[in-house]
Amino acid sequence: MEKDTKTRIIISGGGTGGHIFPALSIAGAIRQLRPQADILFVGAEGRMEMQRVPDAGYPIVGLPVAGLDRKHLWKNVAVAWKLLRSQWMARKLIKEFRPQVAVGVGGYASGPTLKMAAQMGIPTLIQEQNSYAGVTNRLLARKARRICVAYEGMERFFPADRIQLTGNPVRQNLTEAPVDREEAARCFGLDARKKTVLVLGGSLGARTLNRTMCDGLPLIQQHPEVQFIWQTGKVYIDQVRQQLSAYTGEAVRNGRVQSMPNLYVTDFISRMPAAYAMAQLVVSRAGAGSIAELCLLGKPALLVPSPNVAEDHQTKNAMALVQKQAARYLADSEAGEKLLPLVWQTVADDDALQQLARNIGQLARPDAAREIAIEVLRLADEGTDVKR
Repeated sequence: MEKDTKTRIIISGGGTGGHIFPALSIAGAIRQLRPQADILFVGAEGRMEMQRVPDAGYPIVGLPVAGLDRKHLWKNVAVAWKLLRSQWMARKLIKEFRPQVAVGVGGYASGPTLKMAAQMGIPTLIQEQNSYAGVTNRLLARKARRICVAYEGMERFFPADRIQLTGNPVRQNLTEAPVDREEAARCFGLDARKKTVLVLGGSLGARTLNRTMCDGLPLIQQHPEVQFIWQTGKVYIDQVRQQLSAYTGEAVRNGRVQSMPNLYVTDFISRMPAAYAMAQLVVSRAGAGSIAELCLLGKPALLVPSPNVAEDHQTKNAMALVQKQAARYLADSEAGEKLLPLVWQTVADDDALQQLARNIGQLARPDAAREIAIEVLRLADEGTDVKR
């Protein structure tokens, strides 16, 4: 029988842009190194990867897996059933697709997929994005062949001999074609000569940041010398538009209201290179993917970590930068009172902006996706010991 030499790879995970964009970057790097590789994504039903991955040109299969409900513990009976069903589906999928390696990027689907792959003798690779490893990745690491990390000192979570320091991949279009500031200003209808603050709550949005911005509309209007590009996330956009209209008495059209020319608001920024090109300061949660982008682009950042994440890992991500004077930090509980004053104080201090930009830029790892792709292909070429 002729030997099957086709490279087949499963990439599993998602849930937020912070998992999906790195996963797509890894897939793109694999395709650059091995154009004929067959890549299949495995995500969670109803999550954003089920749209974003096909939009990027890759097939995806959804599992019914869901996260634990910590507020309504009785609902976790259904969660456990979904997990068992997802494991059965993942096993069936692996038998049919016959991958040489399975990659986990975090998110609900990576748990059952990588667990089944390891049980079936498929080499697995984990991409741990955060400075504090989550419970799922710590469990999966016991059988993982390779663990790609973004921070030093991860030996406290994982076996040292299997760790590879690669950094976190970022979305591929950020550096492919630099955007001129004048062109970027036209994208958002803003003034290229004015300082601009980019407010990002992640792909799903951040309640605290949105509430702070809504409450601060009078102050933003009183400071026309500073502009804002504000990504609300899809969950909050209707509420934000209503509050903006109620405050100004105008309808929001194409992200703008006439009486506040220094503000652009949208649920999702499709042209992120243009948004970053405009920004002198980025206000952001401290997800690993966002931090990787800020490092790569050398953007001064004011980080407001989400308190609603496992093991408070976003605060740990933020403090890893603050300790190197590479970002400023504000607790979520203090944002309502202190965020906007700190924004204006920071953008007015050119020396501080330059120092932040220099220090955060030194932490960049621009070849992260390629380094991870090389590790993936090494595992694929080592062969599998598939247990049917």
